[in-house]
Amino acid sequence: MNTIPKIDTATAQPANGIDSAEWQTRVDLAACYRLVDLYGMTDLHLNHISARVPGSHEHFLINPFGMMYEEITASSLIKVDHAGKIIANTTEYGINLAGYVIHSAIHAARHDVGCVLHTHTNAGMAVSVLKCGLLPLTQTAMRWGTIAYHDFEGVVVDLDEQKRLVANLGDCDVMILRNHGLLACGRTVGEAFNNIYRLERACETQLMAMACNSEINMPPEAVIARSNQQLTVMPSPDAKGKRRTHGSLEWPALKRMLDRRDPSYRD
Repeated sequence: MNTIPKIDTATAQPANGIDSAEWQTRVDLAACYRLVDLYGMTDLHLNHISARVPGSHEHFLINPFGMMYEEITASSLIKVDHAGKIIANTTEYGINLAGYVIHSAIHAARHDVGCVLHTHTNAGMAVSVLKCGLLPLTQTAMRWGTIAYHDFEGVVVDLDEQKRLVANLGDCDVMILRNHGLLACGRTVGEAFNNIYRLERACETQLMAMACNSEINMPPEAVIARSNQQLTVMPSPDAKGKRRTHGSLEWPALKRMLDRRDPSYRD
């Protein structure tokens, strides 16, 4: 079994052939697993978050199937290629077949996507069974111009389903898997986390509003369209002139919060 050498976290520098870009992606992806756990979006050891290995359109990182999200570390993430071959693994675990089918399809088809995140939250699953899907009831729900939908075909272990999954996702950043759960993409790990966090909150608030058994106030279409445009266009560049992406502003702060709570995700 190929192994990934232990990293000296004191210097935060990769060793023995692992380049710094991949190591940083590992740290960010491990942080994302811990944050998804922290914000209550886990389903025991199930579900999966993946990140493309920088500089490669063939390899991505994903969780060991059997580890809880709170256990995930940078060095425990498994490197796999689009054919399902494990390239590097320091654990005794393998990968989730459904995770491979979903994530390999999206990474192969969407080279603009750096991270893919899939959840089975109560709110996400509940909205996934509603024929109306996610409604633009709140500012948070107006974050995306188009939300993709993919019909349920059973547990996602059939490679033939990949083409329909990718076709339904199109160029969208978020997708509701009917009778299943939620999926979010991002150019960066931080952007993908931002998308799933906002999507989850939008689902939660819709269900809360519907549960009130009162008439719902739907904003005018023109207001929805304007709000979407406002929320899609990022704020001005940062102090160094670098273009911001959704999630880029809070991502360093989220990792600082994790460092205060438990920095072991960096191991």
